[in-house]
Amino acid sequence: MAEKLKGTTTVGIVCRDGVVLAADRRASLGNMVLSENVTKVFWIDDHLALAGAGSVGDILSIVRLLRAEAKLYRAKVGREMSVKALATLTSNILHGGRGYAYLAWFLVGGYDSAPRLYSIDAAGGVTEDRFTAAGSGMEFAFSILETEFEEDMPLKEGVKLALRAIKAATRRDVFTGGGVTLVTITEEGYKEWTEEEIKALLE
Repeated sequence: MAEKLKGTTTVGIVCRDGVVLAADRRASLGNMVLSENVTKVFWIDDHLALAGAGSVGDILSIVRLLRAEAKLYRAKVGREMSVKALATLTSNILHGGRGYAYLAWFLVGGYDSAPRLYSIDAAGGVTEDRFTAAGSGMEFAFSILETEFEEDMPLKEGVKLALRAIKAATRRDVFTGGGVTLVTITEEGYKEWTEEEIKALLE
């Protein structure tokens, strides 16, 4: 497994009717907080999304490439890329490198015939998971996920679990903070939740 990447916490959960991807919004450089409003979960196609931990430049470079490849695939084949195909493509990019390693760890989630989630480390290793986390706060997120995850849980409960996992990391990891980006991908497609929708869910 690649060395733990610093500066964020990302979480992915497979639910009965969709996938949840969540991440904090803090960007740091060493011990300095650069921003509290950074996006770390990205739309790739209507039923595909990706959460990234690591170097912002590397993550954005790969996101741009994946979006282009997904658009090209849809134009050529007439349908969207599968979640597994996106995970494989991401792995190939990371494994191929540029003469040096990308400093990024990705969670790829989406919905094709069913909700699916893959973890792809910086060396290109791929693991399909029911739940996972990455980044500097991953241990704290896993402490919540390991004890509270249930197979076939409804999406609403998966969203709440993802928020609890990010909150646990925010409390204990100094590199995690600044609020939460929350995305769900279901048969209907990609949805990024607003702060108001998250607050309403938790009330």
